Amino acid sequence: MPDKEEIFAKVQEALVDALGVEDDEVTPEATLQGDLDAESIDFLDIVFRLEKSFNIKIERGELFPEDILTNSEYVTDGKVNDTGLAKLKERMPFADLSGFESDPQVQKLGKQLTVQDMCNFVEHKLAAAA
Repeated sequence: MPDKEEIFAKVQEALVDALGVEDDEVTPEATLQGDLDAESIDFLDIVFRLEKSFNIKIERGELFPEDILTNSEYVTDGKVNDTGLAKLKERMPFADLSGFESDPQVQKLGKQLTVQDMCNFVEHKLAAAA
């Protein structure tokens, strides 16, 4: 299994290629949508590149669980409710959702995901496959 530095380097390369940003912009704390300007369509390209780089399969909704964010059981008036937050934490153990919890507006979740969260996701997937 690759170490943390190798994982970061491959995630960084995938993001540089998918988003057309510079290497030095892709830092662990950079947010995908806020800092790197990733759009919804970019996530398909990112997932494809991560699958190829790490020889893993990423199911639809695994990295970014849209099904929770569009379900009225978990979302009330554009905000993720407590049940939805619990579900997100269960489905996204790789992500630090502490900032999102204070203002859980659906459209803000993507702005919270960082490069480090992506690295944690890949590490989580590789460990599960080992």
